[in-house]
Amino acid sequence: MVMLDQHGRREEEDATSRNILTPAPEDNALLAQNVPISDDPTTTETWGSSGSEEIQYRYLSFESDIPLTPVIPPAAVKHDIPQCPNLRDYDDPFTWSKTRKNLMTYLSCAINVTASYTAGAYTAPAFQLTKKWGVSDVAYNVGITTFTCGFGFAPMVLAPFSEINGRRPVFITTGILFFVCQICCALTGSYGGMLVARFFVGVGGSTFSTMVGGILADVWITAERNTPMVMFTGATLLGTGLGPLVSGFIAQNLSWRWVFWVQAIPSGILVSFVTLLFKETRGTVILSRKAKLLNKWYEQLEAAGALGMEVESGDPQKPSKKCCRIRWKVQADEERASLGRMIVVSLYRPIHMLFTEPVVFFFSLWIAFAWGVLYLQFGAIPLVFETNHGFTLEQTGAVFAAVCVGALISVVLSIYQEKWAFKHYPKISGSPEGRLTFTCVESTLMPIGIFWFGFTCYSSIPWIVPTLAIAVATMGIFSIYLSVFNYTADVYNIYASSALAAAGLTRNLLGGFFPLFTKQMFQALGFQAASGLVGGIGCVLTLVPWVLYFYGPKIRARSKIASQFT
Repeated sequence: MVMLDQHGRREEEDATSRNILTPAPEDNALLAQNVPISDDPTTTETWGSSGSEEIQYRYLSFESDIPLTPVIPPAAVKHDIPQCPNLRDYDDPFTWSKTRKNLMTYLSCAINVTASYTAGAYTAPAFQLTKKWGVSDVAYNVGITTFTCGFGFAPMVLAPFSEINGRRPVFITTGILFFVCQICCALTGSYGGMLVARFFVGVGGSTFSTMVGGILADVWITAERNTPMVMFTGATLLGTGLGPLVSGFIAQNLSWRWVFWVQAIPSGILVSFVTLLFKETRGTVILSRKAKLLNKWYEQLEAAGALGMEVESGDPQKPSKKCCRIRWKVQADEERASLGRMIVVSLYRPIHMLFTEPVVFFFSLWIAFAWGVLYLQFGAIPLVFETNHGFTLEQTGAVFAAVCVGALISVVLSIYQEKWAFKHYPKISGSPEGRLTFTCVESTLMPIGIFWFGFTCYSSIPWIVPTLAIAVATMGIFSIYLSVFNYTADVYNIYASSALAAAGLTRNLLGGFFPLFTKQMFQALGFQAASGLVGGIGCVLTLVPWVLYFYGPKIRARSKIASQFT
């Protein structure tokens, strides 16, 4: 049996060489008027077919040659023949127009910004809500932790649903949950209600981050995927910086409820756009729907008197046509396990790979620490700039513009350096380790930025100096985030989603716990010592891409999973 990938193609087949067999333009013109019909008076004798002929089941892929001409005996009434359905709505996403692909990319990245924005926006109204509820800063920051817990665990359960039902329904359903729970955050008056609402905001927003990577992989071939993935990474960090930036101004001048209303309104608008414009991208789901549509049409034709469909005989020596009763099925549907089994695997496999695959373990640890540093800034930046420079809430929020600037610079840099590398060093850039070439250098910007921030956060040093350090550290985090996605996808192939789920879970859990002890650590150790500790750990973890760059092929060869795709 031929193994097919999630798009119904042969796994070893190069995506750029595929030829999608769809009705020719002249066929479409005929189909718009009526179905092309073979009504030769000698039909039955010539093709040896009858209405009782046994049905032939065939596997459907995007390369399948689909018969569109029914065989109709002269006695049948032609005006009762149903027209062929519009099959262009079920084309391979890899063959979509660039405009449509770009629309999906921009829409996915835009809504990812809102999910990332929500993480950091929560810290701004802390001074209002801690006083209102009579809780400590640590207790208040648990709202970040509950958000990241929902953000980390939900995809492991939701992923199987997207494999069975498609990306679109899961995207829309969780989007509505995200929007509704944003409203709940704005309306709730209790601390407990806020924590619960924040958890479900994380559940709803999780697909805007984790599923976007899968959507981009659905529509862009590997050679074209770097720019969309760079934009996705940039959207994540841009939203993380925008959260405290915008919310600082709102919390300083308006009620805390407006911090959440400003999140809910654009979220609702973008979810509406997703509902209207988002098209299904998962190949196996598209094929399943296409097979059901074609089978329904074939049944309607036979009910109207058709004997079957006109197909080639398959004999190259004596080319001829014959009549067959055909039904389509999708191999992925037959091989797919039950929903319960898929959820169990979705929960088990990432944890198993985390502790049995060295690449997954160290990449997860690396990106989790980088994400912890990003979330650590929610507490460290206000503390340092309020203490040393006497900044107000909106002024400290403005410092987070450095995160946005660092993300935007990294987007431009990553797009052009990949093109440069592919042009001058195509052999290196085409290998999994080749994707780490720039990361080995750029990832050092994270510890450099942390040290820079720590040893310049004195009241005697202008505020712009440590602010620039934040931008530099963000560029390092960007490089780490992008390399983890690209390298893992290249190495683990069809198991990449599980490997990335492991990295995503550790990233969100560690990122959610860092804000709980940030202020205590900086106050107990001092700004310089605390930054030195964090920067030192970052330096050690920066060895990860260097080890993989030089020894990656040997490490992959020892892996039971990665060695399958070497």
